[in-house]
Amino acid sequence: MSALDPIRLAVHVSHGRWFTLFASFLIMAASGATYIFSAYSEAIKSSLGYDQHTLNTISFFKDLGANVGVLPGLVNEVAPPSAVLATGAAMNLFGYLMIYLAITGHTARPHLWQMCLYICVGANSQAFANTGALVACVRNFPDSRGAVLGLLKGFVGLSGAIFTQLYLAFYGGGDPKSLVLLVAWLPAAVSLVFLRTIRYLNPPPHRHQSHEFKVLCTFLYTTIALAGFLMAMIILQRRSVFTQGAYTTSSVVVLFLLLLPVAIVVREEASDWNRGKPPVIKDGLPSEFSKSIDRTPPTVTPKKGSTPRSSSLASIFTPPKRGEDYSILQAVVSVDMLIIIVTTICGVGGTLTAIDNMGQIGKSLGYNAESVGTLVSLISIWNYAGRAAAGFVSEILLVKYRLPRPLLLALVFLLSCVGHLLIAFGGVPGSLYIASVVTGFCFGAQVPLFFAIISELFGLKHYSTLHNFGGAASPIGSYILNVKVTGQLYDREAARQIANGGTLSSSSSSPECVGTECFRVSFIIITAVTVVGTAVMLVLVWRTWDFYRGDIYGRCRVQREGKKELGEKDEEMVAILEDRDRID
Repeated sequence: MSALDPIRLAVHVSHGRWFTLFASFLIMAASGATYIFSAYSEAIKSSLGYDQHTLNTISFFKDLGANVGVLPGLVNEVAPPSAVLATGAAMNLFGYLMIYLAITGHTARPHLWQMCLYICVGANSQAFANTGALVACVRNFPDSRGAVLGLLKGFVGLSGAIFTQLYLAFYGGGDPKSLVLLVAWLPAAVSLVFLRTIRYLNPPPHRHQSHEFKVLCTFLYTTIALAGFLMAMIILQRRSVFTQGAYTTSSVVVLFLLLLPVAIVVREEASDWNRGKPPVIKDGLPSEFSKSIDRTPPTVTPKKGSTPRSSSLASIFTPPKRGEDYSILQAVVSVDMLIIIVTTICGVGGTLTAIDNMGQIGKSLGYNAESVGTLVSLISIWNYAGRAAAGFVSEILLVKYRLPRPLLLALVFLLSCVGHLLIAFGGVPGSLYIASVVTGFCFGAQVPLFFAIISELFGLKHYSTLHNFGGAASPIGSYILNVKVTGQLYDREAARQIANGGTLSSSSSSPECVGTECFRVSFIIITAVTVVGTAVMLVLVWRTWDFYRGDIYGRCRVQREGKKELGEKDEEMVAILEDRDRID
């Protein structure tokens, strides 16, 4: 039997929640293709002869697909995460492959609506990947959701720089069209590899939140090493000429650092194995045992003569206390969700506009293609830094000092105004590099804070749908600020320069704008809108101050203690299920 122990341990590791978290890291690291749109947007613009307004329209549909995740959220309510991931992989391959075929001339020149459809479908795969992996991890680590969100979203932030390094190794970096091909097949392949790994697991009753947080910090150190290496590569590749062998070597190091956390996973799962209390898989439990560990309070049958409960319509407008599980409709119609949507439109919409237009901003200010690639990579690195910092720092400040996450989000909005103003007045040499750092950091910090706030205010029961509903507001901000404001003002300024003796783009028939005037008015408007979003977020701070000053995770702990008591009564059933899982 001792010879079977390593095999059983390996099976236990592959079925554990720490390995689920590690697999989610890799899925997230391959699911952020929408954040490097500016690296291949010029190839779309020049190949198909689009002007800036048309390109920004495509960019809007990219943001729409990436952020409108209500469909994957609803699918996740009734289907296992594997179904969500498989759907996302198919959509990713179809959408981006069709774009690649269009810009390389392998298909007939598509209509604008077709390009918008392709990129919307391809980008929507990111919402499927995020929902399948992220929701499972938040439910598996309910008491450390801020840190978990920071790590997962941090890998999404690093994905742009990771894609860049792999693109240079695979294709040499000479043709941005090949980057679209990489975006088409790599995320789909990663999701399919870990299709059966992502699952919901009951945390073991012996685990402690403090130890859990320390392990997550260890994961953070490995991601910092990865981010540091990527930053070093960005600087070296900008200042020196790399051979194809050097690009391949750097990519091998990136892959090694991506896989390094598996050592931490094995250590933690082996520790659980030695304690003899591996986590129990919630998916596919026998009906008798599912009932025995159901954490939902039993339904109380009203006595005869008692007042009946309110109607379903009335219950929508009488939600439970903050932190308890809201229904989908209760959360959607709440004032707190309305505030979140308004601030998402104002704050995230502005940073998305800056990220999507960074390629054109750099070109208008005289930056060459290599420098524009550096700007995109800087956004990716600092996007990671913002996500990781916001997740871990907000968790520490919340646990130790009861500092509300909405207050930190308001401060992030104010900081993003600095990046917008640097773009608006970008005539100072090197200011765009600082702007890319600030913009990337702020956009990254906004994401885990928004998602954590939604989970804390409305509970985890319908989190897969609600976090996607809250994120669906950012395309609205992107459409208003990117398409209607930035795109139209850019084309107007370009037309004015053409009338005064300017030139058309050298690669297409679209007008080309040069100088700080191209984006100045747009980003002054974006700065003003972001300030409005900050003021609205402060209203949420005022509304939730007492809630965050209390023990917001107390309900989770009560549920866990109840589960522990039930688990002690069902030890025999637990043992049977553990044997079944090990055999499987």
